[in-house]
Amino acid sequence: MITSLFDQIQEAVAYIRTRTAFFPRTGIMLGTGLGGLTDDIVVEAEIAYRDIPHFAVSTVESHKGKLVFGYLNNSPVVVMAGRLHYYEGWSMQHVTFPVRVLKFLGIERIIITNVSGGVNPHLQAGDIVVVRDHINLLPENPLRGPNEERLGPRFPDLLNTYDPDLRTKAMEIAKKHGIRAIEGVYSALQGPNLETPAEYAMLRALGSDCTGMSSIPEVLVARHSNLPVLLLSLVSNVSFPPSAIRVTTLEEVIATAEAAEPKLRLLIKEMVA
Repeated sequence: MITSLFDQIQEAVAYIRTRTAFFPRTGIMLGTGLGGLTDDIVVEAEIAYRDIPHFAVSTVESHKGKLVFGYLNNSPVVVMAGRLHYYEGWSMQHVTFPVRVLKFLGIERIIITNVSGGVNPHLQAGDIVVVRDHINLLPENPLRGPNEERLGPRFPDLLNTYDPDLRTKAMEIAKKHGIRAIEGVYSALQGPNLETPAEYAMLRALGSDCTGMSSIPEVLVARHSNLPVLLLSLVSNVSFPPSAIRVTTLEEVIATAEAAEPKLRLLIKEMVA
């Protein structure tokens, strides 16, 4: 018997509730090389994705693949230690299903992190982009298909997708701690290959400040679910102008993210407080 998306969400939530009665206020999604934030959490419960009904399992190196419930800076949170990507072969519904579940677990906002290539020539590796808008170049949309009114409207408006108050607060915290950060536009392509020099130039011409292979599907579903969103993108490599492009490996991306992670951890800890 094929169950509806709504029913699948309820089954996942019901299972999680057999493992923990913890009620988080903030959901946090961690990107590549950024899993260290879980070390700062007073953990109440951990649940592997593979144990949760209808959850897919992340296959990317450095993604732990579990939900972590607990207190971050005395604030109740649930952390997705690892995300799912469209390029791994999952459907957009698989990629975004965890956001649906977190909404029904009671979160009031979601903070999403990722690493990206900088296409704004003023950005440096290790800088943080507080995303104010996006350019969606992915080939599929998680909201495609019959709409479930219990989850959100058929045609969600994207004018204020990235919550202005959360963005302002993030920039204030970055300034207070001397963290290099700009508000900017994030773009996403399918991957898993990195973009060509011509594609980086195209993205810059379109108005993108940084680019990656994730996050926009989760943002769209969060918006559909009426969840305030903060997206923080850590620049791992400089990709514009073309003369600045160097061969980049996953190991180098992870190393750059891990080196800059303390800044992101500090920013998130103060955001949730």
